[in-house]
Amino acid sequence: MKNLRGLVVGGAAIGFLLLGWLMTTIAPNIEIAWVLSLLLLTVFLFSFEIVPIDIAALTILVMLGLSSILAPIMGLEQGLVDINELFDGFSSNAVISIIAVMILGAGLDKTGIMNSVARYLVKVGGSTETRIIPLISGTVGGISGFMQNVGAAALFLPVVKRISTRSKIPMARLLMPMGFCAILGGTLTMVGSSPLILLNDLIINANIGLHLDDQIETFGLFSVTPIGIALIISGILYFVVFGRFVLPKGKDVADKKQGLESHLSADYGIDYIVAEIYIPSSSRLIGKMLDEYETKFHVRTVGVTSGKKVRATTRGVPAALKIAQGDHLCVIGERESIEVFCKAYGLDLKPGLDLFSEVMSASSAGLAEVVISPTSPLIGESARTKKLRETQGISTLSIIRHGKTMREGEDVRSKEFQSGDTVVIFADWQSLQHFHTNMNVVVTSDFPQEEVRPNKVAHALIFFGIAMGLVLLTDLRLSVALLVGALGIIISGVLDPEEAYASVSWKTVFLLASLIPLGKAVEASGTAAWIADQVLTAVGDVDTWVLQLVIAILATGFTLVMSNVGATVLLVPLAISIALQAGADPAVFALTVALATSNSFILPTHQVNALIMGPGRYTVPDFFRAGGIMTFIFLAVLMVMLQLFY
Repeated sequence: MKNLRGLVVGGAAIGFLLLGWLMTTIAPNIEIAWVLSLLLLTVFLFSFEIVPIDIAALTILVMLGLSSILAPIMGLEQGLVDINELFDGFSSNAVISIIAVMILGAGLDKTGIMNSVARYLVKVGGSTETRIIPLISGTVGGISGFMQNVGAAALFLPVVKRISTRSKIPMARLLMPMGFCAILGGTLTMVGSSPLILLNDLIINANIGLHLDDQIETFGLFSVTPIGIALIISGILYFVVFGRFVLPKGKDVADKKQGLESHLSADYGIDYIVAEIYIPSSSRLIGKMLDEYETKFHVRTVGVTSGKKVRATTRGVPAALKIAQGDHLCVIGERESIEVFCKAYGLDLKPGLDLFSEVMSASSAGLAEVVISPTSPLIGESARTKKLRETQGISTLSIIRHGKTMREGEDVRSKEFQSGDTVVIFADWQSLQHFHTNMNVVVTSDFPQEEVRPNKVAHALIFFGIAMGLVLLTDLRLSVALLVGALGIIISGVLDPEEAYASVSWKTVFLLASLIPLGKAVEASGTAAWIADQVLTAVGDVDTWVLQLVIAILATGFTLVMSNVGATVLLVPLAISIALQAGADPAVFALTVALATSNSFILPTHQVNALIMGPGRYTVPDFFRAGGIMTFIFLAVLMVMLQLFY
């Protein structure tokens, strides 16, 4: 598989090099030729993720900076970007606004407001898809209008899990509608998605180079709301009417068991038990370390006692710990594996838990199911490299990826985590809570959460309301208005400073801030105007709405292979130039780009799609089938609404 990917990437690299050479031969000047080359390099790096996309964006930023000293060698009079403006993206209105929105969303979650919403939905949702899908999807869509859509989807993963268990409807039938509507909800307000937050900044940058008569007005918070409402309604209706045909069947969650154990057994064929084992003097296990037997016999050690003295518990069993005579082990695994393990080493399997009965009670510890989010620091790491059992108290039991279950016998602890992985773990609840916070994973199973702060609900709602009020009723910049609310969340104790920092996706921040200078280079060098002229020449004399559709399709294509932020930065200057040359409204064309970059349903490349892929056990063909039709519906609704309101 790696060899095939290498061939694909190599072939694509050759193709991009040839395309770059062709573009430089037809570019009108050397400056545009260099900017085109950087654009192609950006698209290539984002498409194949040879390095993480935030690192790719930083690479482009550094290359723009180096152009200031390499200008003579490159045949330029000066660098592609003013070196004094290279890092302006990090202090931009858009970047600060996104940071503030993330903190506000985390504050609302910390107070348990989302848990209250979940209980209400479970209560009124009923047991039919036609009632549950609109309820879940509409709620998530509405919330996504005021916080990052991947955050809204992450908040509702546990909600969908509970509803699925109670209603006996497979998660695969509920998660995709929820995920798609979370993406659609990002079009509800100008703070609902990164492209829309970024749009006004890009317009302001474009105005610097425009004649006074061509200046573009920025958009208000609810300028896009009618379009967002129409898109959310169309998404809900699509799944209500056609869901039975386009959604995967999934597996029936009905089972005689209850809760997580039922889900693991029914969906993944996993049936774990916790057992207590005594080490007699004749056992061959004495003197061995955990790694010497766990992988071979498919068991995990989650507690060790010597007599009545606890040597190690779930909060950190050292990998180098050696088993001694008279020890009691608490192990977790499938019953058959534990019995084989005991027989092989001459161990006494206890009929129940004795010494571990308290620390392993349901109120203290248990199995949990987590999903690796797109922003988790675990991506690219394994349970071994991060020493999860020793440092976090997390025992990794299984990883479910693209429908395949990897277990202890496959050395699951050495498998590198990927975005969207569903991981079955065993932990005490306090460790799980810290793991959830520190490693930015989504816990999709119920567990007692000690750190929810319901006493701060009023504070969170007040400061959220203040932020929205400042956005709506004053001329204060969006970033400052949202920071007022975020600061209030921290000062009032809804979040402590460390939690506030942890709630920010710094990968998104660096990605956005690093790409803004590239957008300036595209505009200032005349590259956007030149590409616009080529597009107009190729399309010919057509109606304005046809040009808009071309821009929307171009944005849709870009966002399938690169980040929506990157697509927005690259295409907004281009769309403005095309509109001005065609005599159309540049603001509408820019808005078309920022909205169309949310049209990402065909592939699991969007962060929300990557998040739900594991828990829903979706495959790429599932996204092709359901997302293909949704893509056309999105374009149709978008074009109709733009003509009606703009």
